[in-house]
Amino acid sequence: MRFPPPTLLVVLVNGQRHHAEALLDEVAQVIAPLGLRLAPDKTRVVGIDEGFDFLGFYIRRMRKRGTNQRFVYTIPSKKAIKTVTTRVRDRTSRSTLHLDLDELLLGLNRSLQGWANYFRYGVSKRVFSTVDYHAWRRIGAWLQHKHGRLAWKDVRRRFCDQGWRFAYNGVVFTGASRVAVTRYRYRGSTIPTPWTPKPAAAKTSN
Repeated sequence: MRFPPPTLLVVLVNGQRHHAEALLDEVAQVIAPLGLRLAPDKTRVVGIDEGFDFLGFYIRRMRKRGTNQRFVYTIPSKKAIKTVTTRVRDRTSRSTLHLDLDELLLGLNRSLQGWANYFRYGVSKRVFSTVDYHAWRRIGAWLQHKHGRLAWKDVRRRFCDQGWRFAYNGVVFTGASRVAVTRYRYRGSTIPTPWTPKPAAAKTSN
């Protein structure tokens, strides 16, 4: 028998922890007609200042750097970052030394940009740069192994076109940073749901 995949949801409460805990039964009643139920071992009540992971993002209210203001930030989670860096490691392992550099760069660009497209709606610019730096170092080490322990200066001379940018046969390493970050600014009150209050009908005069 095949079971449907678990459904993930987040309920935000304007209040304290005990207010959220008091709503657990009500949430269970709302989702019951949909054939869903809360899994006790997977249901957590956390404060927004503690943070939580959801669909690959880490969501937490934090102080904005250089100010005393606090905002809710949505960034790629540690697990998501670990997943993509592991993917980079696998693509630059010794088992891929048979590839030409342009083939390697094409594969890495597609993989990193596909990953970044999912996370581009968060506060992700710095994370993209960190992931790209990890990939850049892996590419350099891959070239050293492929070409008999080249010195870094020789790696740059032979396989970089602008500064330390890897390039070969017209293919350049662009990585995740090629994807522009676009903050998602829609508000819950503008997304229709069964519980969204409907505007009153306009009155017309004869």
